[in-house]
Amino acid sequence: MSMNGGRDGRRRLVVIGGDAAGMSAASQARRMSGPDELEIVAFERGHFSSYSACGIPYWVGGDVPERDQLVARTPAEHRARGIDLRMRTEVVGIDVAGRRVRARDVESGAESWTSYDGLVIATGARPVRPDMPGVDAPGVHGVQTLDDGEALLDSLERAPGRRAVVVGAGYIGVEMAEALINRGFEVTVVNRGKEPMSTLDPDMGRMVHGAMEGLGITMVNDAEVTKLLTGEDGRVRAVATEDAEYPADLVVLGIGVRPETSLARAAGLPLGAHGGLLTDLAMRVRGHEDIWAGGDCVEVLNLVSGQEQYVPLGTHANKHGQVIGTNAGGGYATFPGVVGTAVSKVCDLEIARTGLREKDAHRAGLRFESVVIESTSRAGYYPGASPMTVKMLAERGTGRLLGVQIVGREGAGKRVDIAAVALTAQMTVQQMTALDLGYAPPFSPVWDPVLVAARKAASKVRASQR
Repeated sequence: MSMNGGRDGRRRLVVIGGDAAGMSAASQARRMSGPDELEIVAFERGHFSSYSACGIPYWVGGDVPERDQLVARTPAEHRARGIDLRMRTEVVGIDVAGRRVRARDVESGAESWTSYDGLVIATGARPVRPDMPGVDAPGVHGVQTLDDGEALLDSLERAPGRRAVVVGAGYIGVEMAEALINRGFEVTVVNRGKEPMSTLDPDMGRMVHGAMEGLGITMVNDAEVTKLLTGEDGRVRAVATEDAEYPADLVVLGIGVRPETSLARAAGLPLGAHGGLLTDLAMRVRGHEDIWAGGDCVEVLNLVSGQEQYVPLGTHANKHGQVIGTNAGGGYATFPGVVGTAVSKVCDLEIARTGLREKDAHRAGLRFESVVIESTSRAGYYPGASPMTVKMLAERGTGRLLGVQIVGREGAGKRVDIAAVALTAQMTVQQMTALDLGYAPPFSPVWDPVLVAARKAASKVRASQR
């Protein structure tokens, strides 16, 4: 990259977005290139930098007592490391031809241009807010930023009653439902899917449904919200579907997020089918040598299906930032793609998945076998052994592992990492049966549940070849 537009002849790297991907990129670029060579200017429209959005439900629920525990690095700490981080400053335009960005001070409204030699777009995602009556009423909350979390906590205190409705039953919806139960609310979850957690197949989602009802959460599946009803004071009072109304003193939107790429779209940068920026392996925006993008605003390659996918997770955002910062700082690094690993929990029920669901495999045109096994987290005779269900998909003919879903109690969730490594290595289920995993009765049965599923899948693949 040829950079020569910074002050004092230094190259200037401009970063849009002060959270995981953006500040990881800025920090890594600073490590790669000293302040005499590279000036780094970063813009963040919110009040916080480098925080864990994944931790917000646990802060709202009281598991994490203080907001600042979610902040990995403050603006002052970034500035002390030689990054000119400008908070409460929103980039409102990108001039690709002129290699500059236009930024607005959120408080004063003053605008100014900043030139760049290299640009990092890390604008993140925005919560889906359906276009329906009442969605912008007081008491209706998305949960994406620490600012959102603060607004929600404030709303919990002001709520006229203790009835909450969560719209959507993905990761955020499920985690927020539990957080609100912990805060003493009566919680109803309205979900348009057949079962909660659409990242699982419905047969596995059914177990999550049972755990949520066990917490006292009312689950309403196969229901589409049509409008939010408000009272005379303008505040939300109920959530309506075609068939029913659910009283609500507070509503949380957990419908998911979309890539925040309005700036990129206006600048004519290439977007994919899911609305995210398209990049090459070095995280450069396709067709632009001096622009990188990472985090929740990009699409990534799914290594199992071979298709572009939108997977907004903090793990990827931090890796993207490392790759971008290395490249922007003069080194070389790549991000090959993902296999789609995620883990969550409802109370003490752990929920994990990696690779493809059945409908993903169908969409990718793959022929497959699927198996479900029941096992335990430890040797059955060892105290504390708890049940675990593992579902595994394998490609018919080749036996290549395609996906794994796990639902169980303590010790279940992180077992998905075995499958994530196997997927990345493109192992077959037959090869997996020989994996030399750690065993002792306090940790697993002599055949780990993932390997039990691999044995059953390998047997089914063999039978299909006869």
